[in-house]
Amino acid sequence: MSFNVRNNCNDNHMKKRITILDIANELEISRNTVSKVINGTGSVSEQTREKVIQKAAEIGYRQFFAPSSEQENTTTTPLCNKEIALLTHSLIGNSHFCSSLLNSFEKKISSKGYRLSIYTIGDTEIDSFLLPANFNYENTDGIICIELFSRTYSEFLCKQGIPTIFVDTAANISDLNLDSDILYMESHGSVYVMLKELIEKGYRSISFVGDRYNCNSFYERWKGYCDVLNDYHIAVNPSNCILDNDSSPYMDAEWLSKRITALPQLPQVFFCANDFLAISTLKALRKLNYSVPEDILLCGFDNSIESQITEPALSTVNIPSKSMGYIAADMIFSRIEFPDMPYRITYIKTNVIYRESTRYADST
Repeated sequence: MSFNVRNNCNDNHMKKRITILDIANELEISRNTVSKVINGTGSVSEQTREKVIQKAAEIGYRQFFAPSSEQENTTTTPLCNKEIALLTHSLIGNSHFCSSLLNSFEKKISSKGYRLSIYTIGDTEIDSFLLPANFNYENTDGIICIELFSRTYSEFLCKQGIPTIFVDTAANISDLNLDSDILYMESHGSVYVMLKELIEKGYRSISFVGDRYNCNSFYERWKGYCDVLNDYHIAVNPSNCILDNDSSPYMDAEWLSKRITALPQLPQVFFCANDFLAISTLKALRKLNYSVPEDILLCGFDNSIESQITEPALSTVNIPSKSMGYIAADMIFSRIEFPDMPYRITYIKTNVIYRESTRYADST
């Protein structure tokens, strides 16, 4: 089955602009799979391809409309050639804070006549300094990089002559040579505020969980942790933290429970570099028969959906990810229009949310 294409890149008659995420949610498949079908990249089964195209036509995706009987044999062609490429080292699930960011980013670039192409960068590409297979260099006007933390590969991308924006980067950017714009969520200050509140309520034994060098946001959260402890004359003791490399099985509660048991001293508070680490820590503590918050307080970062529905609900830091998506789109558009302007590093303000996992700190 094939479909015709609208002749106009900007369809002003749509009441609601449909995105790749809408199609993925309707079919309960990944955004990456939908992108492969829409953009003709990668390998997808014929059955999946037909389902995606049918759903795209059904819900009014801007590239397709449902065929009339006399148009069945018309071949599908791209709506227009303008493209923004998303490069990521790992697939982004619906609960990842970047999912909302990408949704608003795609809506914004779609309104300007661009389509979003998604490429997953594997270790082979990173080690060999290769652009992904089927990367459309000629038609790509900009690149957005998410969950891509290789220092050398990031520098390689910046030499391709394509306007590029990174959402987070490798850790400690002072010696990174990136000719690109960078968008961060503010991490240091919110961690400082969160832990300051707990310290002033008497909780002085606090351990950090997560690879502090995984990415710059983790590193800045670690710096916020260290700075607040130092300001309150509390020794920073890395040996009483869980700082293993990110390749370690942090999501394995059995492994994490053993790491907790191996700590010289069980802390009063675990601060985890993101919500997924915090929820895994919660599971590990339960395996060890500890209760949160009765025995130990627990904090995360991201304000994921899981942080709101887990028992107990998790104290965390909210990232305005939807707004970040719009800002990222504005940054890439301005870079395309004014390629010679100075590169920018932009921080988006975050805010602390206290929930039940620290409720005993709030009530003392």
